[in-house]
Amino acid sequence: MIARISGRILQRDQNCLTIDVGGISYEVLVPETVMERIDENLTSDGKINLVTYHYLQVEPSRNIPMLIGFLNEIEKEFFEIFITVSGIGPRAALKALNKPISLIAKAIDEADIDFLRSLPGIGQQRAKEIVAKLQNKVGKFCLIQDEKFKPRLLKTQDIQEEALAVLLQLEYKKPEAKEMIKKALERNPEIQTTEELLNEVYKLKKT
Repeated sequence: MIARISGRILQRDQNCLTIDVGGISYEVLVPETVMERIDENLTSDGKINLVTYHYLQVEPSRNIPMLIGFLNEIEKEFFEIFITVSGIGPRAALKALNKPISLIAKAIDEADIDFLRSLPGIGQQRAKEIVAKLQNKVGKFCLIQDEKFKPRLLKTQDIQEEALAVLLQLEYKKPEAKEMIKKALERNPEIQTTEELLNEVYKLKKT
């Protein structure tokens, strides 16, 4: 069981860090609300220290060990409580936690269904189940001082660079990848994330 991890960040994707620990690289999945605060929590020598939730993802033909990282034990504890709700596994919780944990906890305590259903992957029925299961159990998480957190908005240039890096990893030639990205942005100038841009690139390739 891996309880903590400390090392240098080699690569950063939307919800994943690749961390070098003494020459061994670990892939650590990170909720968006945690990812946005990674830089301000780097040590003076450029390392990140994460508390980890270690689980085994069971698939029909294989079992995959997974690590999910948090900045402290209280964040991990909230995650562990959140996944006790029926139908919310580690992957779903990872995706859903895209807002400050204190605000999510407050919404649970106040039965704010509209706020909860705004979380990725959480619909009306699931939001009601979260309240039914966790209301009156999350008071201490409402006290986390993370309300000043503001999501980092990527500039269009940053999104293009991230998308280009992904396409190069997929062995597309650089000029071809740049042209694909250009056409995707021309077709949908409202794109705000790397994932949306890559989805648009894929749609163009199908046409």
